[in-house]
Amino acid sequence: MLGKWIMEDGQSITVLVYLTPAAPRSRIVGIDPWRGRLKISVSSPPLGGAANSELLALLAEVLGVERSRASLQSGKSSRRKSVRIVGVTASEARVSLGV
Repeated sequence: MLGKWIMEDGQSITVLVYLTPAAPRSRIVGIDPWRGRLKISVSSPPLGGAANSELLALLAEVLGVERSRASLQSGKSSRRKSVRIVGVTASEARVSLGV
């Protein structure tokens, strides 16, 4: 699915994420076609921003960028999030994410 879960705006991308906190392990699950989002599970609980922090760290690691280049744009207290990542293209992200 090329879909609208990832958007590029020159120097950065925006990834629409559906997050599952407190999972048995942290991983990129794949595209959720019903929600039109990249589904990600993290082992941290949704308390005090721990799950959001782990989400940003996981995406930065998988995409090969510094953690400081990933930021939460929306969805701080929701499972549906928008994450901005600077320094990677949409096509590079698709390959790195395996989707």
